[in-house]
Amino acid sequence: MEVKIGVQHANRELVLESEQSPDEVQALVADAFSGKSNLLQLTDDKGRRVLVPADRLAYVEIGEVSIRKVGFGAI
Repeated sequence: MEVKIGVQHANRELVLESEQSPDEVQALVADAFSGKSNLLQLTDDKGRRVLVPADRLAYVEIGEVSIRKVGFGAI
């Protein structure tokens, strides 16, 4: 699933592929925006952690879960 994170005063957004569920990501983002957590911490599909201070978050876009197709065939 693709997650895009807008950071205040940054020209580019952070984009990562995550194996976390959309509900799990939404709960982490809600905690960061509500002040329950001072840090948004997500893990990408390669196991790397992305940490963003909650007070610097501008927006978070949670994409749909994508199923990767393998092989040859008509699309």
